[in-house]
Order: sequence, then structure tokens, then C-alpha cells
Amino acid sequence: MTFTEAALPGVFMIEAELFADERGSFEAAWQREAFARHGLETAIAQGSLVANRRRGTIRGLHYQAPPFDEVKIVRVIRGAVFDIALDLRPDSATYRQWLGIELSAENRRIVYLPRGFAHGYQTLADNTEVLYFVSTVYAPDHQRGVRWNDPAFRIAWPIDGPSAISERDAAFPDFTG
Repeated sequence: MTFTEAALPGVFMIEAELFADERGSFEAAWQREAFARHGLETAIAQGSLVANRRRGTIRGLHYQAPPFDEVKIVRVIRGAVFDIALDLRPDSATYRQWLGIELSAENRRIVYLPRGFAHGYQTLADNTEVLYFVSTVYAPDHQRGVRWNDPAFRIAWPIDGPSAISERDAAFPDFTG
């Protein structure tokens, strides 16, 4: 596995080595020791698979407040997304900055988001499926979010407006942190 730190400290792009032959292909999608060698957290409390019907769907931006803040490891297994990592760590030099990364079944990239980041994405294709692992169990009372079009962040989404978004995600208040 190849680990490349992104422009926001703590966010990593991960590429697994693909082995192909006449049968198809194989790659390691998770290697605890490889993550640990790069100083990344390796605890996985839950894996989730999200199916999105329509291109332009926005999910997020979500995070959990301490003590249930979480690490996320995200990969697209069908379709493509514009994945957002938003730094909400108050003591960070990149506080309130965001990074957009295209993840797709074709490019096979994995993104690692450390604690203190909000995460969301916009689908770039119909019938997109996203697989992610989190380090902490879901704690509803600690669930938080940032609105996709909050003027505090000016996220440049690739598709104007969402084709689908949950009522909760659309109603997050302006960020005041």
C-alpha cells in the first residue's frame, strides 16, 4: 500500500497494489500493520455501505463530537464521488479548510480522515456505492454536521446544487465555530 499525506495534515490518500491475471484481480483493501507504520489509527468499530441512486446526491458533511469523534476510511466500490474532508480542529493550522478528492471504483483510491474532520461527498454517477469504516460506534447524541453550502467554507461542488439531500443535512445551521 502506498500512503500519501494530502494538503490537510492527517488526511491520507491510500493506493493498494492491484494483482491481476486471467481470473480477474486481487488487492488488499485493509492492512492494519501498514496503517500503523504510518502512525494512523487502526481501530475499526463499524463498516458501512451506502448506496446512492442519483448523480448529484450530497451526503454530509458529518462528524461526531468527542468523546465519540471518529477516524473514517472511505472508498467507492461502484460509481464515483467528489469526497470532502473539512478540518474542524480548532488548534490546526488548516482549521476551516477543505479538500476535495475524486474517489471512484475505477481509480480505487482510499481516503483516511483523522478525528476532528467533517466528511461528506457528492455523487458523480448514478448508482454509486461508498464503503467506509469508522473507529467509533455511532453515537446519535454526538452526531453533528455542517451544511453543504455554508458560506463559512465556500466548498466548490462539481455539480450545482444537490439532486438529493436529506432534510437534516440541508437544515444544518451556519457554522459559528
